[in-house]
Amino acid sequence: MRSWNTFLLIFFAFWKTDFIAMDTTLDWWQTTVIYQIYPRSFKDSNSDGIGDLKGIEEKAEYLKDLGVGTVWLSPIFKSPMDDMGYDISDFKDIDPIFGTMADFESLRDKVHSLGMYLTLDFVPNHSSDEHEWFKKSVQKIDPYTNYYVWKDPKAWINETTPVPPNNWISAFQGSAWTYVPERKQYYLHQFARKQPDLNYRSNELLEEMKNVIRFWLDRGVDGFRMDAVPFLIEDDQFLDEPIINPEFTIHGIPAFDAVDHKYTQCLQGTYDILRQFREVLDSYKQKDGKTRLMMVEAYATLNNTMRFFGTKTQPIAHIPFNFFLLTRLKDESNASDFQNAINDWMNNMPQGEWPNWVLGNHDNRRIAEKFDPSSVDSLNTLLLLLPGTPITYNGEEIGMEGMKIRWDQTTDVGALNVGPLLYNNMSRDPERAPLQWNSSIHAGFSDTKNKTWLPVNPNYYKLNVEAQKNDPKSHLNIYKNLTKLRSKDVFRLGGFKSYIISERIFAFKRNLHNEIYLIVMNLNNEEEFVDIKNTVTDVPNEVFKIALASQNSRFEVGDELNISNSKFGMSPKSSIVLQAV
Repeated sequence: MRSWNTFLLIFFAFWKTDFIAMDTTLDWWQTTVIYQIYPRSFKDSNSDGIGDLKGIEEKAEYLKDLGVGTVWLSPIFKSPMDDMGYDISDFKDIDPIFGTMADFESLRDKVHSLGMYLTLDFVPNHSSDEHEWFKKSVQKIDPYTNYYVWKDPKAWINETTPVPPNNWISAFQGSAWTYVPERKQYYLHQFARKQPDLNYRSNELLEEMKNVIRFWLDRGVDGFRMDAVPFLIEDDQFLDEPIINPEFTIHGIPAFDAVDHKYTQCLQGTYDILRQFREVLDSYKQKDGKTRLMMVEAYATLNNTMRFFGTKTQPIAHIPFNFFLLTRLKDESNASDFQNAINDWMNNMPQGEWPNWVLGNHDNRRIAEKFDPSSVDSLNTLLLLLPGTPITYNGEEIGMEGMKIRWDQTTDVGALNVGPLLYNNMSRDPERAPLQWNSSIHAGFSDTKNKTWLPVNPNYYKLNVEAQKNDPKSHLNIYKNLTKLRSKDVFRLGGFKSYIISERIFAFKRNLHNEIYLIVMNLNNEEEFVDIKNTVTDVPNEVFKIALASQNSRFEVGDELNISNSKFGMSPKSSIVLQAV
């Protein structure tokens, strides 16, 4: 048997060939489907209108049946909920709205008993301003004095009006600095005002956060998704950042996207900190041989994103989230756009690293809203059958659609900051609406007699899990069939090559030894007649059978197709999975 590292070199050297040597197994995180749960919106077990840990445990068998291998929970820690749990007041405790530590341990045991893994969000950039660390830092009580990024005013307009240290802008708009009269200094918050940035130039703070990781690993967590990692450390000169689009303002102040964040994002120190976090995770593997997964969220340039892999001798993330499908593609995208989004990631990964794919999450519009709703099956097919690890956001398996949220219903702090005229463009509430389980009150998410924390989409009466369970052509059952299909070695380990059949017909091949699959997607909103034989010239087979077809496809599973005879028709936004006979 060759070593796993040797195998990876062989594997990635042949991504685009017709043969892959396979003589070993993958690690658990490479064979899994990762399923993100937004706990507030998944399942309410106690009728308070907010999802909780017991609700997730209640639906654990649903996840197993879906083909999920890893459950990832968005923050469940104690929080004032200004940013829905990303403002943490105690990194080592469960917020009461989600339950207790006993509830967490019960959920952990349930997930593990079903052969799945459990990963948590880790929020390293900031805490809540209600955290005890921050309260003591305001009072300059050591060692907490320097746990946060404090800076004197740049100047004073008058005796009562200080000027911020520089022009840094919060991701939630407005100045990234807030003045605290008690300490007579500003603190940095690259997100909401109630989310002060932690100071990683403090060794004591760095060790505190390592201890947070150890706390949860000791309680059986299988890994972490680390939030907003580009922001971890800032330029120590606190220089103004260049304004690259001065006309893009909100309330008269440059918008976040109008600024080049060269002094606040992806500095070398960020990678050094994350490498130390990885060392903590790896120390547990050294004890028992089981990998603890490290995923990082980074909306960054291609080069900076690839740096989050680290090096062979100093690894960082197993999975730096690949947002290329999410950020680069839209309903109007053509086959070249799809091919470029995929190949840019595949061709730029460091040798020996493993790909991953993301199409949706709690911060971005749902597939059925960003794309045509009839594209859901095709895009889930792409996500689940590309090489690497797919990450699914809860509800995408049934094609949930974005919810229209009124201003008076808005909860997202970023949207609230920009006001009623702009909130629709900024709000993340639409993709966070409760999951639609059935057609009963509140879509089966909650039986509360009051309002749920966000309203349920009015289409729940027809679009829900229960309605799709017994329909073999439903989004839900197609998703299940896709997870079964990707458990085959050809999809886990096989070669990959993509093809532009026409302007809006995209295809890719997965092959291992003599087993060949072709996945064909019609990206057009019109009927297309497809001629494969003149483009896919490296496949000797002429006869294929339909292994899987999207809901809107005219083909049935088991149908045979001879690609050498003539063109075949594909309905708009449909996809088919062809297996060589």
